[in-house]
Amino acid sequence: MYEHESRGVRISVSPDYLEDESTPEDGRYVWAYTIEIENTGEQPVQLIARKWVITDANGRTEHIQGMGVIGEQPVIEPGERFRYTSGAPLPTPSGFMSGSYEMRRGDGESFAATIPGFSLDRPSDRLWLH
Repeated sequence: MYEHESRGVRISVSPDYLEDESTPEDGRYVWAYTIEIENTGEQPVQLIARKWVITDANGRTEHIQGMGVIGEQPVIEPGERFRYTSGAPLPTPSGFMSGSYEMRRGDGESFAATIPGFSLDRPSDRLWLH
């Protein structure tokens, strides 16, 4: 699990390789990632927009941005969490994702909450250091 906190918003990411949806012979590798956003601050926050940078193993980078996540712009009250799962296909067997959410506090202040960078690796390809 990967985790980062920005101004009272803790973001945790857990990626998972989807072997059943991937077709390596066609150059298609698919991951799901589950994100949990926890409001550790004292005001409600709303997720307004997202920005992603996705880099494959060949160094090709794709920038994605849009409003909300999975069709929602959730308001997260203090002490509450919002969780969702989405996915990312790549043409290579590994890659990297990072990004940010535009958040708005109850008082109207906007800020960027960092999504921690995380690697997309197939379990069979992971290197373990001892």
